[in-house]
Amino acid sequence: MKVVKSLQLAIVAVAASCITLSASAQDNTLLGAGSTFVYPLFSKIFAEYGQTKDVKVNYQSIGSGGGILQLTNKTVDFGGSDAPLNADQSKKIGVPVLHIPMASGAVVITYNIPGVTTALNLTGKDLADIYLGKITNWNSAEIAATNKGVKLPDLPIVVVHRSEGSGTSYIFTDYLTKVNTDWEKKIGKASAVNWPAGLGGKGSAGVAALVKETPGTIGYVELIYALENKMLFANIQNKSGKFITPTLATTTLASNVELPADAIVSLTNTDNPKGYPISSFTWALIYKEQKYSDRTAAKAKMLLQLMWYNIHEGQKNCEPLNYAPLSKSAVKVAEKILKSATYGGKAIL
Repeated sequence: MKVVKSLQLAIVAVAASCITLSASAQDNTLLGAGSTFVYPLFSKIFAEYGQTKDVKVNYQSIGSGGGILQLTNKTVDFGGSDAPLNADQSKKIGVPVLHIPMASGAVVITYNIPGVTTALNLTGKDLADIYLGKITNWNSAEIAATNKGVKLPDLPIVVVHRSEGSGTSYIFTDYLTKVNTDWEKKIGKASAVNWPAGLGGKGSAGVAALVKETPGTIGYVELIYALENKMLFANIQNKSGKFITPTLATTTLASNVELPADAIVSLTNTDNPKGYPISSFTWALIYKEQKYSDRTAAKAKMLLQLMWYNIHEGQKNCEPLNYAPLSKSAVKVAEKILKSATYGGKAIL
């Protein structure tokens, strides 16, 4: 079954069941929720892990915002997020949360323009102006200027964005904030923003479906969704002025940075002249102190061992799914973060 189809079924199942997750589920089951961006990678790693360990991992891809909410409510063992906790989210949780880097990936700009079968070149400023509603037609002078020789139709641009709190939206708006002053002043960066225009799609699958079905649309999804759905995606101009195609190689170049001790860093608008500018790390979020609610020491250790597997053996699954694996230095940072987790004040690992 295709990864994207699995994702769509998972999202439908969550919406249909409306079952509240419980972190005190079966002793050998770990519950996670959040990022759709990392779902294809997580589904592969967790299936593989379950084949060798007596551990089941149930991960619901409901968007980073949903994952953070579930973690806040202590209804999951871990959250998946492509955006670090903001001040308000941290305040609501009230205790330290660890951000463990899992991999990095690219957000791509996909579109459906009748008659156009090549990759467009888009600048960051023009992309932001499209989402601001300032550039409204595909044959506008701004788009034509960076796509000489491409026959652009006289067709209105239909903007598509995520309808829920999303780490993918955070990565996208983080980038737009860095490259367009109007966007920075009027909209800013967040997992959920007040979109000036456009249609909302539920999850990456929803955005991809809207773009595929609606002529004139433009949207943003993870690289793997565009590849799986055979969708066109744009080359984006980076800080060096070069139009970069999103690939595993260009994502890896963007993510080749030294992580700070807490692993929280932004990769968008990379300084690397060959790096793709809309790239980001994705994190697993866990409570630093694992002794809470009715949580057992065994469950806490099970979780930490899973996270340790993710940043080591699990990394071999990154490249086949077009994620950039963690660098050696990033793995060392992640190891230190995991070793800081405690149960009753004592280190778990």
